Amino acid sequence: MVSAPLDGVLHVVVVAAHPDDETLGVGGLLADLGPDVTVDVVVATDGEASHPRSPTHTPEQLAARRRAEVDDAVRLLAPHALLHLLGLPDGGLAEPEVRARLVASLVRLVGPDGTRTALLSTYRHDGHPDHEEAARAAASAAWRTDARLLQYPVWWWPWRPGEPLPEERVHRIPLSGAARARKARALAGHVSQVEPLSDQPGDEVLLPQDVLAHFRGPHEVVVEVAPGEESPFDGLHRDDADPWDVRGAWYERRKRALTLAALPHERYGVALEVGCSVGALAADLAARCDRLVAVDEAAEALRRAREAAGVPGRGPGGGGRGQVELTRARLPEEWHVVPEDVELVVVSEVGYFLSPNRLRTLARRVRGTLEGRSRATVLACHWRHEIVGWPLRGDDVHALLEEELGLPRRSCLVEDDVVLTVWSR
Repeated sequence: MVSAPLDGVLHVVVVAAHPDDETLGVGGLLADLGPDVTVDVVVATDGEASHPRSPTHTPEQLAARRRAEVDDAVRLLAPHALLHLLGLPDGGLAEPEVRARLVASLVRLVGPDGTRTALLSTYRHDGHPDHEEAARAAASAAWRTDARLLQYPVWWWPWRPGEPLPEERVHRIPLSGAARARKARALAGHVSQVEPLSDQPGDEVLLPQDVLAHFRGPHEVVVEVAPGEESPFDGLHRDDADPWDVRGAWYERRKRALTLAALPHERYGVALEVGCSVGALAADLAARCDRLVAVDEAAEALRRAREAAGVPGRGPGGGGRGQVELTRARLPEEWHVVPEDVELVVVSEVGYFLSPNRLRTLARRVRGTLEGRSRATVLACHWRHEIVGWPLRGDDVHALLEEELGLPRRSCLVEDDVVLTVWSR
């Protein structure tokens, strides 16, 4: 049975860029997993570009062969596993829309609580573009779901022989004899890769015996990697000055009016808005506060907000003057940007863009900041439907805040599309 680094893991999601990556990299690990561990194997592409100059196989024929081969391999390695063939374009995982589809698929599989899940993806420095893009997608999904992130090298070994992995946490997983035997059979079943398609030029073998020798060894290697992702919102705001139409849509304008009406006090001294985007709500909140610190992690969103309001910012290159301070920071991690004397915190349309653990941390830091204040208000407002690529919905966000804030609930509005809750004393 497999132990560390999978101690305590009840769900394993293997992410392969192409059919055969799962067998080469972690086929033995899969074979050694017991039936008490739920297993999903995600194959991003059909591998249709493996032989681009083949005179005997079209890309469609190659895709069909490789789909059948990986189906047989996974059945052999882990009969209880579920196989997910996404059919994304081979060689195209770097396309933003394609990678977003892969991330969304992984997030759905992990679900809203990834603390007992391990994502095992191809390696971030493997040298193959699709392998590295699959690794980035898995890192994003792990960041959003709190899953453990492990990566397995494939092409690193034949392309950099003898070169050690440049990682701090490298695990060598010993394989049982039975697992090695099943892995060898599974490898042999990827016939389109381990044998020539024909004797004609363009149909050469891709995984010759000298390459396969490494993958028949007594152990497999996985690298433990910290999940993370760049802000997905900078590009969104570069492409669209107002990506959610917050200034024009009636839904957005009505929701801001409801937000202001729900505040129990006419005026606040210092307020914090978490995730201010282009600053539409900040402009309205400023009329109810002596000082408003509006925070967002996306530099492009803050630039749009400054252009709209003519407000100087605090943070990289900012000066922090005026009633509204637009501040670039990633919350809850960079909590030092939050004033100690805050008495109003607004979390609007941002809670589901945090992983459950990050949202819990945010709520606890808000609670600590408001602790002991005679006046303390937290207002949350969120869309109630699925946010594609993220594990939480609005109702989940509000339930978690209710659990962690330690403030009495003052009011709650629930409609088909929106939930708005105020906790206050």
